[in-house]
Amino acid sequence: MNGAPRAAAPGGGPRSAALYAEACGLMPGGVNSPVRAYRAVGGTPPFLVRGEGARVWDADGREYLDYLGSWGPLIAGHAHPAVVAAVTETAAAGSSFGAPTPLEVEMARAVAAAVPSIDMLRFVSSGTEAVMAALRLARAATGRRSIVKFDGCYHGHADALLVKAGSGMMTLAHASPGARAQPGAALPSSAGVPDEVAAWTRVVPFNDADAVRAVFRAGGEIAAVIVEPVAGNMGVVPPAPGFLETVQDLCRAAGAVLVFDEVITGFRIARGGAQGRYGLKPDLTCLGKVIGGGFPVGAYGGRRDLMQMIAPLGPVYQAGTLSGNPVAMRAGLETLRLLDDAAYRRLDELGAALADGLAGAARRSSVPLVVNRVGSMLTPFFTAGPVTDAASAQRADVDGYARFFHGLLARGVMVPPSQFEAWFVSLAHTAGDVRRTVDAAAAALAR
Repeated sequence: MNGAPRAAAPGGGPRSAALYAEACGLMPGGVNSPVRAYRAVGGTPPFLVRGEGARVWDADGREYLDYLGSWGPLIAGHAHPAVVAAVTETAAAGSSFGAPTPLEVEMARAVAAAVPSIDMLRFVSSGTEAVMAALRLARAATGRRSIVKFDGCYHGHADALLVKAGSGMMTLAHASPGARAQPGAALPSSAGVPDEVAAWTRVVPFNDADAVRAVFRAGGEIAAVIVEPVAGNMGVVPPAPGFLETVQDLCRAAGAVLVFDEVITGFRIARGGAQGRYGLKPDLTCLGKVIGGGFPVGAYGGRRDLMQMIAPLGPVYQAGTLSGNPVAMRAGLETLRLLDDAAYRRLDELGAALADGLAGAARRSSVPLVVNRVGSMLTPFFTAGPVTDAASAQRADVDGYARFFHGLLARGVMVPPSQFEAWFVSLAHTAGDVRRTVDAAAAALAR
């Protein structure tokens, strides 16, 4: 598509409003994932009906430049012709078999070749499922129970990990800041999670190496440390120099399993994920999003000795009816084929231009703004900064972000409806798209 997107009114139009009203009587909040309901920014969500390249259209015919990218998977953009053709061909031959397929082998080979820490892997249908299985495996391998996670990191909605979680949980918690426990406490972030389950999860601040050292000194049978190597669910927060290396060293010294949750960062910030970018080697890695090319997918993998404990080879049970779904495997394979070195250079250049442009627009309007970026994922925080962990992210002006969000939406730019989420640039975006986005941001900030 050529030309700038048409301006849109804040929130969804009449058709979207009617759909939302009906949806609210059928689904909790009218949505199938909480942040989509726009509670953090107000207004009625547009209901999307079509995507092409870097653009999406809603049920009212309004066009938007899209920086959601389905929350990260669509690194090639919407409806990439190669992906669409591959998916159509695969689906025509059968959408699911409940039996092994050659595509699973091909996809496993591609992932293992790109991520050196993965000797073996198992495909599942979601990131939550991958993390749940990886931690079960870590507990089985070590004979220990406790898990260490980081405040503001989100690892899906399994009970034990809904403790000081990021993503939608962080958005909800911001409305009741007293609900967030002090570092080290294990209080559930969600109703329905038993205290006894949460008690096995220890929480420390992200980027605080001393806090991790203290947890290990305290002992208590730590089975695993799980971390987003680049946090993406409190907004984008890069690792401090040496932080991940310290976590890796502490795990190795204590015999704990290091789990990298690369559901967002895997194949997004580098072909080998964050571990490839930073030269690290976790014991287990969880993947999702990009490897499914926009279809439901997850995976976990790592050291051969650990993965051989998974049934049917070992005693750790995990199964799934749609695991390794051929349509998802084919979409992922076609997406990965597009991600050569030139593609990552382009993504990094576009991400840098957008981040620099947003920061410059804020300076010209005297608006306190810190833009955190790693590769093609970024977050503009409405604060004087810096943002290095959940506590500093929580100091951002969420009302200011909500106004900015609606200012962009009215100008045809769609971004996450929460201060605490990542924006994603795709290969379908152009330098012209970035310039138009920066111009829209400058106008929204000047209001």
